[in-house]
Amino acid sequence: MPKLKSHKGAKSRFHITGTGKILRMKAHRSHLRRKKPARVHRLFHQKHEVSPADLNRIHRLLPYL
Repeated sequence: MPKLKSHKGAKSRFHITGTGKILRMKAHRSHLRRKKPARVHRLFHQKHEVSPADLNRIHRLLPYL
């Protein structure tokens, strides 16, 4: 059976830690930033863990990670 290709868009959007957690960045970071509070800006800098409901889909897009 041939090797599966990983989805390039998913590969650039998700980061996998050494323990196997999948991290993502928050959405809406660059649009209409001035009216958002500073607390929200700081939250945009951090990586957040992917919700358990989405893990199956991401594992399908990134088969070897």
